[in-house]
Amino acid sequence: MSESIKQKPSALGAPGLPDFRNLGVMLRVLLAVNLLAVLTVAIRLDEPDRLVEELALMAGRVELPLLLSLVLLYLGAPWLGVLPVAIGRGAVLVLASVAAMAGSLLAAIPAAEWWRPLGWAWLAGGLCLAYFDSRSRRLSPALAEARLIALTARIRPHFFFNCLNGVLGVIRSEPRRAEQALEELADLFRALMQDGRERVTLAEEVELAERYLGLERLRLGERLAVRWEFIEDGQGQAGGRPGESVAGLRERSDAGTKAAAVELLRARVPSLLLQPLLENAVYHGIEPAAGAGEVVVRIARHGKELRIEVDNPVAECGEHHAGNRMALDNIRERLMLFHDLEAGLEIDEAGGRYRVRIRLPWKTETA
Repeated sequence: MSESIKQKPSALGAPGLPDFRNLGVMLRVLLAVNLLAVLTVAIRLDEPDRLVEELALMAGRVELPLLLSLVLLYLGAPWLGVLPVAIGRGAVLVLASVAAMAGSLLAAIPAAEWWRPLGWAWLAGGLCLAYFDSRSRRLSPALAEARLIALTARIRPHFFFNCLNGVLGVIRSEPRRAEQALEELADLFRALMQDGRERVTLAEEVELAERYLGLERLRLGERLAVRWEFIEDGQGQAGGRPGESVAGLRERSDAGTKAAAVELLRARVPSLLLQPLLENAVYHGIEPAAGAGEVVVRIARHGKELRIEVDNPVAECGEHHAGNRMALDNIRERLMLFHDLEAGLEIDEAGGRYRVRIRLPWKTETA
């Protein structure tokens, strides 16, 4: 079954409970509760000279129950997710109360004084729930989906004109090849017309990328070489030869490395993730160069994380970075819409190579 951003039970969903297993949610809870603790100290403090001492005392009272609360919420997230919203909110406050009582026991606070940490836990829990409810309403499904569609649509015209220029480059010298390329371009755009809110398999992304690279080779010929590498939890690696397709790589790989590639290609990712990165690599790293160049695409799984890296040479003309920002910012924002802080995009340039690295949670059709 296709997984859509509309099905996310996190901050982009309808008003309700956040996903307490999401890294972004956990960090926001930590920040919100600690900010509340600082404000509490600032309000009741009469002697400014004691600020550091009071903050240290408050941290001693707050941090342990806060961490216990996060652990309980993490463990109870699947159960909380199936409860009605009102009951789920009550359950969150109960778990916060349990953490506050456990923290009081460990701190040897007399039972007669537990009302203070319990009251503070309910206040902090209520404020956090109100914040996530407000955030969820601001990032409603309709607004998030409209934003995602707009971001995806922004990529397609640039993609189209690059591909069309490739066809125009051979229309006189190889009319039959140009006709075939136009048919490929039509097939390509049928794939691009899919809903940008949907996740697709990595196999579909790779197929789309290879079609794009095939069209670019009309213009660049042997100057463009692409090598694919697949690594599955460090157990097997399938490495391709320059210019070899993923299908060819899988055909000649041994059983272990073939299994690694097949397993990785099952992962589900936001659509149009690879193609814009390859387009940047070709446009800024291969096209301006005088000779041939190699683009390396590395796809790896590390535990519960999928990592994608596109590595290309840096053109000597010095204009490598010009025009990169829009595509990279576009991908970074779409990753945030799908995965919040659990995904990220990093850029590194060293040794005459430019690398874009993406990390995102490992998800398949069944996970």
